[in-house]
Amino acid sequence: MAGILAWFWNERFWLPHNVTWADLQSTEEASFPQAEDLYLAFPLAFCIFMIRLLFERFIAKPCALGLKVQANGPQKAQPNAILEKVFTAITKHPDEKRLEGLSKQLDWDVRSIQRWFRQRRNQEKPSTLTKFCESMWRFTFYLYIFTYGVRFLKKTPWLWNTRQCWNGYPYQPLMPDLHYYYIAELSFYWSLMFSQFIDIKRKDFGIMFTHHIITVTLITFSYVTNLTRVGTLTLCLHDAADVVLEAAKMANYCKCQKLSDLLFLTFAIVFIVISTSFPPNAKLAYLLDCHWIYSVLDKKHMGLLEITWLQVSR
Repeated sequence: MAGILAWFWNERFWLPHNVTWADLQSTEEASFPQAEDLYLAFPLAFCIFMIRLLFERFIAKPCALGLKVQANGPQKAQPNAILEKVFTAITKHPDEKRLEGLSKQLDWDVRSIQRWFRQRRNQEKPSTLTKFCESMWRFTFYLYIFTYGVRFLKKTPWLWNTRQCWNGYPYQPLMPDLHYYYIAELSFYWSLMFSQFIDIKRKDFGIMFTHHIITVTLITFSYVTNLTRVGTLTLCLHDAADVVLEAAKMANYCKCQKLSDLLFLTFAIVFIVISTSFPPNAKLAYLLDCHWIYSVLDKKHMGLLEITWLQVSR
């Protein structure tokens, strides 16, 4: 195991020439990012998840009901032990042969069985109210962390001159505000990844899980290798786009279609600007968002989505 770790953390790969990990150990004169700093993200991720539960119940849900967001979920299928067993243990999409067999066994017509399976599949989908509450939570966090990031970056030289991101690298002391910014972002994405296993499973589970894994990986390794200056710029720009995206989703759930269209157009513009401002390795996690945007907004937006993809893939 020690050999594998030594190979993985090879200084020739992670650090500039003639720089070692020992050179980046914190001293009384200067503090540098340390891998063990990131352990704090795990308890904070749990705290963020608990805050989310309270927020959705006592703030987001009343707001949703006040905006007349549909509270009722899809119609539930009538209880049937045989069909339930087939649904949970065999298949959620029975073929014609199985439908005919179930029809004879239950003395139901095929259309009734098809309707039962359709209703049963819809039961596993989150209600519009649930989706609105989730989006409002993410919108609130992204707005907060984006505001914090802007206030922090305004005081830094690398916001206005990106060459400062590399000035003195990797011997760039860790600022307390930068440390908090990174830990807060990392904790939030850890909480999103863990909550996927508790929330209602969705079709985009695999895509979003991969998205969160890549995001956590990029944040972690940019911190450990002290690429935090360019990391803060990337995080802030992505948070700006996420604020607009979550707002567009909330407008869509409220059936404010014109507002949703406008916000989605704004998101597409911001996304294109971000995608053409950074090299591919800095935006890999963000590209995965394209796979599921169309599923949370109206499908007529696919034209904009395709334009975004073309712009990103150039």
